[in-house]
Amino acid sequence: MKPTQALLSLFSLLPLISALPAAVPEADALPEALPEAEPTLTGLSDLQDLQTRDLAIRALGDATQNDLTNGSPCKDITIIFARGTTEDGNVGTSTGPPFFEALGRLVGPSRVAVQGVNYAANVGGFLAGGDRAGSALMAQLAARAVTQCPRTKLVLGGYSQGAQVVHNAAAQLSAATANFVSSVVTFGDPFKNRGFGSIPSSKVKIFCNWGDNICDGGVLVLYPHLTYRNDAAAAAAFVKSKAGI
Repeated sequence: MKPTQALLSLFSLLPLISALPAAVPEADALPEALPEAEPTLTGLSDLQDLQTRDLAIRALGDATQNDLTNGSPCKDITIIFARGTTEDGNVGTSTGPPFFEALGRLVGPSRVAVQGVNYAANVGGFLAGGDRAGSALMAQLAARAVTQCPRTKLVLGGYSQGAQVVHNAAAQLSAATANFVSSVVTFGDPFKNRGFGSIPSSKVKIFCNWGDNICDGGVLVLYPHLTYRNDAAAAAAFVKSKAGI
C-alpha cells in the first residue's frame, strides 16, 4: 500500500480511535500540585453559582467555538485554536476542548474566550504542510483579536495539522500582532523543530509524546498521537503563567 493510501486509512479511523479513553499517565508524570479544594456551599446562591460555573466550563468543551466572530464580550484570555485532521467542528474534540476546560477551571470560565479556525482539515492539507487557507485565516483572526479586544491575552494553539497551521500563521503576522501574542501551545506538532515567526521561544510550549510518529515527521497516526488531553492541565498552567493571571 502506498504511504498516502495508508495515511488516508489511518485518518479515516481517527474519529473512532479518538473516542477511546485516554491512557492514564504514569505516576511520575503527574503534575506536582495539590488537588483543588471542594467548594463549601453555604446556601442556594452558592449552589446556583457552582451550577452556572459548571455549565460555562462544559460549554468550553463544545467542538465549535466562535467567541471572537459572534460578538461575544472580550475576555481576559482569547484562544485561537486549529483542530487536527478530520476532527469535528472548528476546534475538534480530542485535544482543544479538554485544554479549554482545564484553563476555565484554573482561571474561571468567564475569563476565557475561544475562537476556532474554520478550515478544511483534510489529509491533503496535512501532506502539504498545513492548509494554506486555514493558516491565512488564523493570522487574520489574530489581527482581529488585537483590534477587537486590545486588552486580552492572546493564545495561538493547534493540534496535529492544526499545529502546522499555527506555525504557518505565525510567520504571516505583523510585528505588532506577533508581539501581542501572549503564548503559543501546540500538541502533536509535526513542525516541532521549527519556529513561530518572530514569536520568541519563551512564549511557546510544544507537547509531543514519545512514540508519536506525526511529531517525528511521519504520517502514521499511532496511539501516542491521540492522548494529548492528558496534557490539558499542563498547557493551561503554561498559558496562565504567560498571561500573568
